Amino acid sequence: MPKAAEPPGRGSDQGPGPCKRAKAASGGPACPLNFASPRLLFGSLIAPVEPETFFREFWEKQPLVLRRDDPAVAAYCQALFRLSDLKSLCGRGLLYGRDVNVCRCVKGKKKVLNKAGRVHFLQLRKDLDQRRATIQFHQPQRFKDELWRIQEKLECYFGSLVGSNVYITPAGSQGLPPHYDDVEVFILQLEGQKHWRLYHPTVPLAREYSVEAEERIGRPAYEFTLKPGDVLYFPRGTVHQADVPPGLAHSTHVTISTYQNSSWGDCLLDTVSGLVFDAVKEDVALRAGIPRQLLLQVEGTAAARRRLGGLLRTLADRLEGTGALLAGGMKKDFVTHRLPPYHEGDGAELSTPGGRVPRLDSTVRLQFKDYSVLTVGPDQNQSDETQETMVYIYHSLKNRRELHMMGNEETESHGLRFPLSHMDALKQIWGHSTICVKDLKLTTDEEKENLVLSLWTECLIQVV
Repeated sequence: MPKAAEPPGRGSDQGPGPCKRAKAASGGPACPLNFASPRLLFGSLIAPVEPETFFREFWEKQPLVLRRDDPAVAAYCQALFRLSDLKSLCGRGLLYGRDVNVCRCVKGKKKVLNKAGRVHFLQLRKDLDQRRATIQFHQPQRFKDELWRIQEKLECYFGSLVGSNVYITPAGSQGLPPHYDDVEVFILQLEGQKHWRLYHPTVPLAREYSVEAEERIGRPAYEFTLKPGDVLYFPRGTVHQADVPPGLAHSTHVTISTYQNSSWGDCLLDTVSGLVFDAVKEDVALRAGIPRQLLLQVEGTAAARRRLGGLLRTLADRLEGTGALLAGGMKKDFVTHRLPPYHEGDGAELSTPGGRVPRLDSTVRLQFKDYSVLTVGPDQNQSDETQETMVYIYHSLKNRRELHMMGNEETESHGLRFPLSHMDALKQIWGHSTICVKDLKLTTDEEKENLVLSLWTECLIQVV
């Protein structure tokens, strides 16, 4: 089975451990997680394994099981999501397909048992108790505050979207056939027990996997049972399946996943387009025409491939020799679709600037740095061929939690744009703990004041 870490508390050199005196935001059981920073949150989630050890030995390499023999941890996990939570949530207009799936593994295949339209709790109980079906609840962080609190910190830590799904499975049943996903997966067992079988990866990074029977994939490489409080990690591409043994109570677990569309390939696809856009303006070789009738040829000529390869190498040298910002499109997509910072109440402090208005003699500091990105791109307000390169700042302070990870739901990006001449000054603000406005690298005092006032209005800086 995957390497199991020792229970927390067996030594003083094992990294950040649980903060058992902290209270959950909802006023529930004592919280075993440390929310002081994104790194400490992740460290407490995988304690006693240190983050450095985790990324060196397990991340994208092999599964890891963490046993939590602590009633306080089990109680906290049980409170994250219960079957009884669905009763109140069904009154909020949940829909089959969008919010809830009902399914069961039958003869090695997934059978979807969804009704049409709105979800009713009495029907879900019938599906669970009589049809022995699994209830899959999509993106519970939209409704459960403590999952929102956890996942937005993990999005800061990974710099990637973090989604989740809750699975509620009755005894003696299995919801999904063996399959694998294109994400890194963390499992938190919340209620009951679940028996897991993990197989060696077959085709890592692929998006779909299905089999008709277990014999098609051979014997499991790892086999174990999780109980409340236990944590399981396995890399993308890991074939897995899970069931609830007969005679037990129903099982509830939450799958927390990240790093979808976050590969070097995705980064290249995003970065190269912007690199070419800038290079074409300066390099006459990139503006020269392609060979006549190249587009009519099936494979092209060896000379054309050599020419294209040479241009790519030139672009690679250009990238390494400059301070170009990478993956602007990925940055925007991440911040546009991620969770807003966790907050209690109406969150007015995230959208209304507070404190003193910055002036030329003020000292300012960046706030909400983990929730904003700085990038460059063509001026989106111009459509002609002479588009100027602008600096863009995107942030998630005004994002709508209820739309998080909901696919085609319409989202809006929030932020500011500045002329490229403001880049050095913005880098100063992003790179220093505090900085005096008059020391910003801009030509005039008016530009300096206007820059910090714009950032202050978006709640991105404060006067210290």
